Amino acid sequence: GAGSQGAGITHELADDEGRSCGFCKDPEGHLGSLKYNYCARTEGRPMDANVELWQGPDNTPVKMRVYVENGSIRPFNAVIETPGSPNTLAIRNVGQIEFPLTASVAANSISPDYAYNLSSGPSGMIIQGGALKTYPFESAVDSVHVVLKTDGRPLNARIELLQGPNNNKQVCEVYTEDGIERPFYISMDTPGSGNVVRIVNTAPVEFPLTAWIEAKEIDEHKSPTDAVLGGDSAW
Repeated sequence: GAGSQGAGITHELADDEGRSCGFCKDPEGHLGSLKYNYCARTEGRPMDANVELWQGPDNTPVKMRVYVENGSIRPFNAVIETPGSPNTLAIRNVGQIEFPLTASVAANSISPDYAYNLSSGPSGMIIQGGALKTYPFESAVDSVHVVLKTDGRPLNARIELLQGPNNNKQVCEVYTEDGIERPFYISMDTPGSGNVVRIVNTAPVEFPLTAWIEAKEIDEHKSPTDAVLGGDSAW
């Protein structure tokens, strides 16, 4: 179940067991025209969840399928735009019953201009429908953030965090019905070395998207000549 604090602005979802669902409702429109910051983590087990934004009957303008290999080292953190009201965020844990997750939803819990400052820069790259781009990062980068937009057409994409050849540590498949009103922002932790972010435009060729990706947190004390322990070992 979901409990609310402060006029429906912050919602904490208790541990959702596998094959269960939690809801964050906003019937009075407190979060209309704002943003949901959705965070989910586990106690070190895999995370497999569906996240949907409902707005009115039979209208689902945002859908996500989230997989994380280790939800403690790499918690999931994304921002969902909610223009208009009322809105309901449905979070379904589709993993096995042995793999619970803990989720929280808050409005504007990050700087509202953070993602927009990134997407207003000149570093955006157009990814045509069916194409992919990869972005490698140095071991000193502790986290990265990604913004995806379109020119108003639907947005369909898959964002992957890899560490080693075809070794997916985090995968998010996202759909939004309008890439201008509902751009997608995600922040990913990148511990260890050999981290690569891969963005795939899963839409047809008629639906390009623009992607911005930059390092968010950098360990300035880490030397490029230091030995790096890979994998998910927390040292």
